Amino acid sequence: MNMRTMTTVLALLAASQGFAQLSVPKPKPLPVVSAEGAAQLEALIGSGLTAKPVKPRKVLVFSRCEGFVHGEGIVYGIKALEIAARTGAFAATFSSDYTALTDKKALFTYDAVVLNNTTRLKAKENPALVPNLIEFVKSGRGLCVIHAGADNFYDSPDAAEMVGGQFDGHPWTAGGTWAFKLDEPAHPLNRAFGGQSFKFGDEIYQQKSPFYDRAKLRVLVSLDLSDEKTNDVKNKKRADNDYAVSWIRPYGAGRVFYTSFAHDKRAFLNKMTLWHILDGLQFTLGDLKADAAPLSR
Repeated sequence: MNMRTMTTVLALLAASQGFAQLSVPKPKPLPVVSAEGAAQLEALIGSGLTAKPVKPRKVLVFSRCEGFVHGEGIVYGIKALEIAARTGAFAATFSSDYTALTDKKALFTYDAVVLNNTTRLKAKENPALVPNLIEFVKSGRGLCVIHAGADNFYDSPDAAEMVGGQFDGHPWTAGGTWAFKLDEPAHPLNRAFGGQSFKFGDEIYQQKSPFYDRAKLRVLVSLDLSDEKTNDVKNKKRADNDYAVSWIRPYGAGRVFYTSFAHDKRAFLNKMTLWHILDGLQFTLGDLKADAAPLSR
């Protein structure tokens, strides 16, 4: 290959790389919480949360997506927790920077981490992330995992086991209204539901085994398959027909709360599901006392 030909090839390669870079679609900007939505959240949350903090609390709200972006769920989650922090129940820091989880010294200044609709976090590229998070919870702190927070840790089974589940599809789509039952109506974290089963529109995940295991979890809310519409969906995978929606668990000296609610803004603008999430967070902080010992089905 002569110099002139080589120069031409390099120029074409450079041009094609430049074109490829230009043609990669930019991520869509996150939506904005409407003034009406913010006002609704303020009215629903009011002046105080369920439990008085035992001591000043700090919460890291982490919102980063490498997979599907639940934009509406993310921004309404952030706004809800921002408003909840104004009650004095905790101070909140909001981040999407991996260093918030990989900088161990900074991470351990918090009492709980919220995985706010995070997806496909790059644990391999950030090798301190999983060990830090596991040690964080085991040391007596909390982890609150909202909806797509279960769509993570595909190369980190220990982290998926800590969460108590891992995304395995969503036969119950966001466009449907589904039936839910309370596995334990009188449990403190089910207080918001008033002891009643209910129907609600949201996208609900099914969870992979062995990460989802009732022998290690205290399930709070499940899909009610006695409802014909809820049962009659395609692509259900669990032979045991056990489709939990929310649960808590002890993990080392710490606490974990997960809920499949909050694909979009509806769970934050509904009093029952909003307060279920807020109570779940206060449980992970250690301020809302509740039995987390596993219960058989």
